[in-house]
Amino acid sequence: MLPFAVRAPKQAWRDGGVLGVIVLASYVAQAYGLEHISSNRSAFLTSLNVLMVPMLGFVLGARPSWLVWAAAALACVGIGLMSWEGGAHWWADAATILGALAYAIDVIILSKWAVRHNPKHLAATQVVWMAGLGGVWMVLASVGTDSLATLPDRMDWQVFAGLVYLGVIATAGMLFLQAIAQRHVTADKAALVYATEPVFAAVFAWLWLGEALALQASIGAALVVIAVVMSEYPTRKRA
Repeated sequence: MLPFAVRAPKQAWRDGGVLGVIVLASYVAQAYGLEHISSNRSAFLTSLNVLMVPMLGFVLGARPSWLVWAAAALACVGIGLMSWEGGAHWWADAATILGALAYAIDVIILSKWAVRHNPKHLAATQVVWMAGLGGVWMVLASVGTDSLATLPDRMDWQVFAGLVYLGVIATAGMLFLQAIAQRHVTADKAALVYATEPVFAAVFAWLWLGEALALQASIGAALVVIAVVMSEYPTRKRA
C-alpha cells in the first residue's frame, strides 16, 4: 500500500489516522477477547455492531426507518443462533463488545468521509497508521522481555503465511473494498451487510474443514440473509 500512501494528500492522512486508530483498537480488543473465549462467542458479541450502528446514528441525529431496526434485530438473532455457546469470560466479553463498538463508530465515520477521498489513498493511509502504531505498541509491550529477540525463531512458514494473508487480504484488501463501497452505501446498510460474515465463515468451514451446519445454525444463516434483503427493500421501493 506504500505507493498509494505516498501520493495521498494531507487530508487523507488525517482522516486515515483517525480511522486507523479506531480500527486498530477494534482489532486489538477482539484479539484479546479471542485469547479467552471461543470464536463462536466472539462472533456473536462482535455482531452487536449491527445494532450499535443505527443506535449511534440515532444519538447523532439520524432517523433510521423501522425496517432497518427490525432487520438489525433479525440479523443479531440469526447470528446468535449460528454462533452462541457457553464459556463466558467477563473481561474478554467486555473487550469484545468494546471492539464491536469501535467498529460501529468506524462504519459511521467512514460513511461520512469516504466520499471525499480516493479509496486507495484512504485505505493506504489507514494501513500505514495501523502498522506504525502497532509496531510502536509491540516494542513497548516487549520492554523487559525477550519476545523480540526470540521472534525470528518463532516465525515459521505457517506463521509467516498467516501474517501475509491477514495483512494483504483481511486488512489492506478489506479496508480498500470498504472505502470503495461506503462511498455509495449508508452506515446502517453497511453494518447489515457485514453481518453476513458468519455466514461466509460457515460456508468456508464446510468447504475446507468438512464442518456441517446444524439445523439451528442453518436457520440463523437464513435469518441473516433475510435481514440483508430487508435492508435493501426501502431503497429498491423508492427506486
